[in-house]
Amino acid sequence: MTIEIQNISKKYGNFQALHDINLHIPSGELVALLGPSGSGKTTLLRMIAGLESVEDGIILVDNENVASLHINQRDVGFVFQHYALFKHLTVFDNIAFGLQVRPKHKRPSAQTIAAKVDELLALVKLEGFAKRYPAQLSGGQRQRVALARALAVEPKILLLDEPFGALDAKVRKELRRWLRKLHNDIHVTTLFVTHDQEEALDVADRIVIMNKGKVEQVGAPAEVYESPVSPFVYDFLGNVNLFRGRVIDGQFSFSNQAETTNEAVGYVRPHHIKIEREKTSDAVISATITFIHTIGPIWHIEMRRDDDTYIEVELNKEEFLLLNLQVGENVYVSPKEMKVFIPEDFSI
Repeated sequence: MTIEIQNISKKYGNFQALHDINLHIPSGELVALLGPSGSGKTTLLRMIAGLESVEDGIILVDNENVASLHINQRDVGFVFQHYALFKHLTVFDNIAFGLQVRPKHKRPSAQTIAAKVDELLALVKLEGFAKRYPAQLSGGQRQRVALARALAVEPKILLLDEPFGALDAKVRKELRRWLRKLHNDIHVTTLFVTHDQEEALDVADRIVIMNKGKVEQVGAPAEVYESPVSPFVYDFLGNVNLFRGRVIDGQFSFSNQAETTNEAVGYVRPHHIKIEREKTSDAVISATITFIHTIGPIWHIEMRRDDDTYIEVELNKEEFLLLNLQVGENVYVSPKEMKVFIPEDFSI
């Protein structure tokens, strides 16, 4: 099912939660709504679900305007961060709930419901758990039950609001892998809200990056990470070093030359920093190593510049051993790749 969001805005009193949102989500795509707290991502998800009213704009699902439809008429499966399972019901009855409460003329037979629940338990890898209660499950298992319950009613679209936010890091990673496989199996159009950049980059077919109620950028994970369109996107998607300077004849310069040029800021990822012991040109910066630590195969080096700002560098094991760096050592750094932004949203 395709989703078309046209000119959607939302206000709560004087607070503008969403500003003229326009999005096209193709059928069968897995899309992440990514952004910091207060960026509007959950508000947008709830409007698609029918949990928030649409004041301005329209929402089309397969070319049908659903903005005025009640949540029960939208065929949407919704999964909350904290599972929202019925504690007094077994796993079987939690999954079957949406089918059992349908009007009698639309309700499947008990045999059909049982077969559907068994099918979903197999899909979410919880065979043999039908008679357990939520309190007898781990957090990851409860979240899979919540997903199975949402899928039981065969929704047109599946909406997930911070689905893994209440879980520890290892379980989140396991469920991300599981969600990718699940989506490949069922191909239901899926939107999930997250503020976790790694989660969005790891799971989604496309990422919608939101900030202050607006869409900053939409694209595939590699596209938004490698080709950010704004300083916000660059800064939000991972660690970044900032270098201030000027653009002179189309080139970034660290110098403060008083020519008729634009002030600019260069954005550089930690793994795009080159370290040298000798000053090989004027396009390098002097820095003192203040801290070195390793996480797995990556070595992280912190350096302090003369102006008391810090630079973060990431090296692989071979690079680090070749340089044999020491805390307290003075070195020279330069960017191997840089994205430059100057005022009025112009970039080079």
